[in-house]
Amino acid sequence: MQNKFERNKLLINAVIKAFEKRNFNAFYCENKEDVIKKITELTKPTETFSWGGSVTLDETGLKDYLIKNNYNVIDRAKASTPEEKRKLILEGLCADNFLMSANAISYDGELVNIDGHGNRIAALCYGPKKVFVIAGVNKIEKTLDDAIKRARTKAAPINAKRVSSVFKVDTPCIKTGICADCKSETSICSDILITRLSFPKGRINVLLVNGDFGY
Repeated sequence: MQNKFERNKLLINAVIKAFEKRNFNAFYCENKEDVIKKITELTKPTETFSWGGSVTLDETGLKDYLIKNNYNVIDRAKASTPEEKRKLILEGLCADNFLMSANAISYDGELVNIDGHGNRIAALCYGPKKVFVIAGVNKIEKTLDDAIKRARTKAAPINAKRVSSVFKVDTPCIKTGICADCKSETSICSDILITRLSFPKGRINVLLVNGDFGY
């Protein structure tokens, strides 16, 4: 176990250097406690926080921490109607800080994300003053092609199953576990985004955690 931990640390630090060459800020986190500590160091409680759907944010406890400590959050889960939910999502695009994970990351420091509605990748591209991408070492793949493959064939089918009861998703991958490159009306793979640079420099912050988080 220790050998795996040390190997992962070396890998993460190499990917951090690759991100920095692409104008991202990137940080090593030993565990989920380090994630919360780093976020509190880089932000202020008076700033606004929003987030995209992410199992990683749940597993690290980051969302719960911000809510319990009375940070100024824009939480779409509090909406009681579709109209209110849309309003909160749009407000989140103007937040000081947007929190999310990545579906996959390449050794060379590129992010790959797949969205159904597009609100998460929209915030990554433009809007919030800062974006924080929290990802476990399990999201890292050797090449960009490998990262795209991971996002489409591993992360997407599991996420489709996860959201199926909420959004009435009915896609082939839910039944087979295998991506069928479908064109379903309820596909969660409407948009595939490759983020190869942070613009402006330092707007996107990547926190890589030495552990497996999310899908």
